[in-house]
Amino acid sequence: MAVVVCTYTDARWDLLCRAVDSVQRQSVRPRQLVVCVDHNPALARRCRERWPEEGQHGPVRVQVLENRYAGRLGSARNTAVEAVDADVVAFLDDDAAAAPTWLATLLRVYREDPAAVAVGGAPLPVLEEPLPAWFPAEFHWVFGCHYRGLPTRRAPVRHLIGANMSARTDAVRRVRGFHADDHDDMDLSHRIAAAYGARAVLYEPRAQVHHFVPGHRVSWAYFWRRCYVVNREKVRALRDLGDAGNLTAELEFVAGAARTVLSGLALALRGQPQRLAPSAAMVAGIALAGAGNVHGRAAMLLGRTAPARTRGLRAA
Repeated sequence: MAVVVCTYTDARWDLLCRAVDSVQRQSVRPRQLVVCVDHNPALARRCRERWPEEGQHGPVRVQVLENRYAGRLGSARNTAVEAVDADVVAFLDDDAAAAPTWLATLLRVYREDPAAVAVGGAPLPVLEEPLPAWFPAEFHWVFGCHYRGLPTRRAPVRHLIGANMSARTDAVRRVRGFHADDHDDMDLSHRIAAAYGARAVLYEPRAQVHHFVPGHRVSWAYFWRRCYVVNREKVRALRDLGDAGNLTAELEFVAGAARTVLSGLALALRGQPQRLAPSAAMVAGIALAGAGNVHGRAAMLLGRTAPARTRGLRAA
């Protein structure tokens, strides 16, 4: 197995070092560990000073690359995949630290289920600031973490969470890698499901990483912007997916959230007023997501949607 960690800013230097160290401490040693720097030459030099080609100390040598393509995260991951020489490639965010059994748990899924093509795990939040009482657990996706509604045991899912996911390397190359930056995890998951079947994409919540969540990400300002902007930009990502794209996961999420809201309101009427604030936030989040989707569709119809910069790998 190979592990890829992409990074772009010096502001996350300590977190990046923690992420790399967590891979070095895995109970199953990866064959490769690639750090790919996204269009930041100064950071690339700093990485090479920390992990030089010669004289590294640690169980796994770190290979430092620089993003070769236009675009951001998706193209950085494509650059790294081109250098991978392993059957499975796992992706870890630079602000996440893997639990010691992370790789072993992912690999177990591939061994036990030959139909598994992409496997993701649970990014658990490491909060810089406590969550406000109004923040619903169903919306932890806002800051890129496991949220209520995802499976609590191994099961197929529509798409994985980018901070903690893996796939068979030949499959990544077959679908020509990542075609999106903002929705790279959704993009790859949908393309693999279209090529190999819906049950090929699995979620294994026991494969855990600890994802740092800075204080500003648990604010109302961040919450509403993410609900709106993510769903606005998702319109273009789904268009670019063509027949591989669908809104099934989003519609299932809305249906589940609606049931939770009704349950919360019923409990509030029965003497649990603390359930009102999360329910109101969920209603607001769903409404904002819908508004973002409408905005995205209108912009696309009017030709105001910028072209994607990440184009995917060359055909295998």
